[in-house]
Amino acid sequence: MRINAAGKYFKDLNDEVRAAGEQEIIIDNCVGQRYIGAGMRGKNVTINGVPGNDLGCYLYGGSITVNGNAQDATGDTMNDGTIVIHGSSGDATGYAMRGGKIFVKGNAGYRAGIHMKAYKAQQPLIVIGGEAGSFLGEYQAGGTIIVLGLNSGKKVPVGNMCGTGMHGGRMYLRAVALPEDLPKQVEAKPATQEEMAAIDGFLEEFCGHFAISKEEVLSKPFFLLTPNSKNPYKSLYTFY
Repeated sequence: MRINAAGKYFKDLNDEVRAAGEQEIIIDNCVGQRYIGAGMRGKNVTINGVPGNDLGCYLYGGSITVNGNAQDATGDTMNDGTIVIHGSSGDATGYAMRGGKIFVKGNAGYRAGIHMKAYKAQQPLIVIGGEAGSFLGEYQAGGTIIVLGLNSGKKVPVGNMCGTGMHGGRMYLRAVALPEDLPKQVEAKPATQEEMAAIDGFLEEFCGHFAISKEEVLSKPFFLLTPNSKNPYKSLYTFY
């Protein structure tokens, strides 16, 4: 099914997507319509254009592919499924995400992965191919965030206050140096071979989506960031 979104009110567009009997849906001429794929499952949506805020919020399965950039709060509170952005994404990418995968070829704005959490088999993933803005992984409670810094030219591909309030999960930074303002409750070290093996499949998937050389991705070292064992928040969460 193919939908022309030119001039279409966001609610009308979303109603059309929900009512579609087809599993494969292509949306053309998307310009800022928000909530596309909200609560969706069992469909694969391809968007040509720039979707608005809350793309794939509460996503329960299926996939969303954007041939362009995405605005703020992509994957807000998503539970399952895959979102692939062939450009950059705005602020709060993966906000309160609790399952599924988000792959961004370009950059992500401020507060990517804020309040990201996990529970048993629900282990969310965000992979950012370029740079991430300030407050990456703020209050992260679970899941995995990977920032690759491809084509960035910076020693550290993240902004200020990375990992502020982090009390769960893990973060991998492909970088030649660590951020100078890491908070005290975050431990950072060069990733071991075993730790890199744990994300090998994620890197394979990222490279497959965007036709990027895995050898290039692995040509620089990775640092692993985790909350330390003295974290005062740890006892407040049911699963760690």
